[in-house]
Amino acid sequence: MRHQCCYLLAYQCFKPTDDRKLDTEACVRVVLRNKNLGLDQYRFLLQTMINSGLGEETYGPRNVLAGREESPTLEDAHSEMDELMFDTLDKLFAKTGVSPTEIDILIVDVSLFSPSPSLTARIVNRYKMRDNIKSFSLSGMGCSASMVAVDLVQHLFKTYKNSFAIVVSTETIGPHWYCGKEKSMMLSNCLFRSGGCSFLLTNRSSLKNQALLKLSHAVRTNIGSNDEAYGCCMQIEDEQGYQGFLLTRSLTKAAAKAFTLNLKVLVPKILPIRELLRFAIVSFYKSKSKSSTNESARAGLNLKTGIDHFCIHPGGRAVIDGLGISLGLSEYDLEPARMALYRYGNTSAGGLWYVLGYMEAKKRLKKGDKILMISLGAGFMCNNCVWEVMKDLEDPNVWEDCLDRYPVSRKNLVNPYAEKYSWINDECLNFVRMD
Repeated sequence: MRHQCCYLLAYQCFKPTDDRKLDTEACVRVVLRNKNLGLDQYRFLLQTMINSGLGEETYGPRNVLAGREESPTLEDAHSEMDELMFDTLDKLFAKTGVSPTEIDILIVDVSLFSPSPSLTARIVNRYKMRDNIKSFSLSGMGCSASMVAVDLVQHLFKTYKNSFAIVVSTETIGPHWYCGKEKSMMLSNCLFRSGGCSFLLTNRSSLKNQALLKLSHAVRTNIGSNDEAYGCCMQIEDEQGYQGFLLTRSLTKAAAKAFTLNLKVLVPKILPIRELLRFAIVSFYKSKSKSSTNESARAGLNLKTGIDHFCIHPGGRAVIDGLGISLGLSEYDLEPARMALYRYGNTSAGGLWYVLGYMEAKKRLKKGDKILMISLGAGFMCNNCVWEVMKDLEDPNVWEDCLDRYPVSRKNLVNPYAEKYSWINDECLNFVRMD
């Protein structure tokens, strides 16, 4: 049992350089370059960006900022990955003092880019890692890939004792920027931004006192057998041949179903018996009662009896709001996810670690606290895990230079799009040809 523990020793989120910021003016330049768009699409994009929850300081890929989104090259994809992987890994090795030659397991999860040689091979070559390293490349798993990697490491640790494992979680945005006019495919351009994280795990009990977190539980749920859930989040080509990521209206339904099934397995492992008994009794009387009052409707499980912090994937404002309502969370609980979305956007698989970084920077995480990480991804999957905080954490990490400006009140979580471009909704423009 000693060797079946999984400890998080360190994590390093990626913070791109300022020349990659996608502020309002940069976004507008990108939109205006797309000659396939008309007034209807402009109005849709304006409303989407106003409601997105993203701020002015998110980061985009270099080829898009340079105006080459319609003709990305293989080198663009590689350079985007290299910049993130090597920057975070260099800092991770320097922070922990662990040598690259000590790494036993290497996992890279990138959904939309799977080159040959693999990205894991690229890392092994760069850092001259051992020839017996166990490397894995995960693709196609979307925003939940990071938790899939954690679960994979946990299972590998049962076989490989006294090991170090590194996981790199990110996504390549540049080569997959959508240049068409389908509204359901333009959503990804509005939400996804550049970012990611590398983190170091171990099962060495001798390093327990150096660990930040200890993995308590990990539960994965995949409802891909349901056709509607399988197709709600998919990479396709539109009628004009433009490749992009389709997000359908059934996404929220699939997410709710997957999340519910996941909690059915996870909840009995994390909540105290008294809370489970209370819920069973309330549910029994509720089933006997013919009336459905507001009070009985609210009589659900109280996850806060077993969880102290909720690390929700910053997939979008609607995702955060929906999970907050279904779990009965306060604005304080949702603040880290909202701020991560506002500052860094939806960085796919790496997004959870920006949320964790915010919690740590704000000195919320105290020894013994329990953290629930909630991730949803294509497939459709819901992968959640629970961590125990091993010591008081207070590293400002990638939030260091802007922490004093957060939290931003929900009333002020707005971007300048409405103020600068609300004229697009003027009815007079319906009679004007857009060139």
